[in-house]
Amino acid sequence: MFRYLKSAFLVGVDVPPLGRLPVNVLGASAFLILGFAEPAFWFLGMAVEAGILTTLAFNPRFQKYVDGQSLQLTQEDAEQKRQSLVNVLDPQARKRLSALSEKCAQVLNVYSTQQTEGYIVESNEQALKTLQWVYLKLLVARHHLETPASHAPEDVLEAKVKELERDLQDPSETDTLRQSKSATVEILKKRLANLRRREQTQEEIESDLTRIENQVDLILENVTIQGKPTTISTDIELASDLLGGSVFGEDESAVSALEHVYVPHKGSAQKETA
Repeated sequence: MFRYLKSAFLVGVDVPPLGRLPVNVLGASAFLILGFAEPAFWFLGMAVEAGILTTLAFNPRFQKYVDGQSLQLTQEDAEQKRQSLVNVLDPQARKRLSALSEKCAQVLNVYSTQQTEGYIVESNEQALKTLQWVYLKLLVARHHLETPASHAPEDVLEAKVKELERDLQDPSETDTLRQSKSATVEILKKRLANLRRREQTQEEIESDLTRIENQVDLILENVTIQGKPTTISTDIELASDLLGGSVFGEDESAVSALEHVYVPHKGSAQKETA
């Protein structure tokens, strides 16, 4: 309620020569100044402002207007954060994202020519936004997996492990040196495991990207060929695990902030009938 009262106090009116003027602020200021000459104006001003503010703040139409303004600001902030994620991608990844977005736009364009019911269009528009968001997350995750700090190739690490393991079989090695080399072997094996896990995740991400591309192609084909609107699923089972925020590197906070904007609650997900 405080938000509505604040917006009511700051409400403005467009005056062509002067621009937008905050009428309530100006009115309150006028009563304040007049009150120094005659204190009764202070009480009159408080009564007038109280009446105006409560009338506006409790008006459903005004509340919807305020909510709409807040939502618009949130969407603008979300788009800026989303664009910052797009900007970290390489040109080829941005090209793939753009191609997917164009196909999603084509789907919605077909709906607009079919006199499709509004609730179906709205539901499918949200579903397509979710698909594009998941696709973008996959691209960002792949970007961070492909551009880590310097890593030795897998065959080099394997060769070092084998060399050290051979050294450990040498009975002339001192206990101190043997312990040092044994510890080094364990470290190298952990590096190998991380490297292989990263490569596996990259393969899974590429598989998920291809799956979403084919899913959007199928949606476009169905809506174009069949000429019949169908609900689009937002239930996507990914091969890759994007729940671990570390996969997004320094973009983790931006991804987390955008998640609630582009992904609807699970209970509202529509089952695909195509």
